[in-house]
Amino acid sequence: MSTLRITDEKDTLATTTAKASPLRYDRRTALTKNIVSVVLFLFLLLIIVGPLVVLFIWAFAGSWFYPALLPQTWTFSWWKQILLNGQIGQSIELSFIFAPIVTVLSAVICLPASYAFARFKFPGQRTFLVSLFATNAFPKMGLYITMAGLLYAFGLMDTFWGVVLVQLLNTIVVMTWIPSAAFAAVPRELEDAARDAGAGMWTTFWRVTLPMARSGIMVALILAFLASLDEAQGTFLVGAPDYITMPTQMYTLVANFPQQAAAVFSIVLSIPSFVLLLLVRKHIIGGSLAAGFRLR
Repeated sequence: MSTLRITDEKDTLATTTAKASPLRYDRRTALTKNIVSVVLFLFLLLIIVGPLVVLFIWAFAGSWFYPALLPQTWTFSWWKQILLNGQIGQSIELSFIFAPIVTVLSAVICLPASYAFARFKFPGQRTFLVSLFATNAFPKMGLYITMAGLLYAFGLMDTFWGVVLVQLLNTIVVMTWIPSAAFAAVPRELEDAARDAGAGMWTTFWRVTLPMARSGIMVALILAFLASLDEAQGTFLVGAPDYITMPTQMYTLVANFPQQAAAVFSIVLSIPSFVLLLLVRKHIIGGSLAAGFRLR
């Protein structure tokens, strides 16, 4: 009997140990994952937020020398010099003239193409859609130099419409892919029902298709606007010296002004992007942006 009791106790202990081991393993795994997640979060915080904090401090620094962790003196004088500078004011004005024009032209050209990609089947459809990425598959400066040769041949170098064309190039991908996904997501049954009810092709498009695809189109418009607003290399190559926008003005500030001036202008340059992205954040988080890059 005693032998049997000892055997039962050993079996019970072995079973308990076997059950406890996976629990310990799961706790260790969870703890390791939490530690790795915290380390990665702190690392991303350091490399993303850290430079922005330093940039913000430089914008208000009067003098800041090593090894001080903070500036020795603080000032708003650089903000006055940047915001009251006539050339910088002109570059801001040009940026907000070019960006709406480029966005509207991009919509006029790309939205019909995106609807065709979403609703019609034709030979080479997938190839054409993927080939749009060719504008982003190579170094932009080489592409801009090739464009500059063509623009020079047509007399468009250092002209308003030459800058519009080179900025238009940066909007093609987002202005085609994202609306194409938005149009493809509209159920065909709804369009068929509208036609069965007597609506014509244009009425169906304006009353059914376009409202349902509006979120994706709005995201594409905002991103196209920002792409035009932030374009620097092509604008500098084609538009200088007569058409200097905000991003190209940054070259002059970095080369010829103290670091504080470049920091102030960097913040000014980022404000429109920040505000516009806040306006469309729910559509981006909701999946309109990700859906635009999903092949069907």
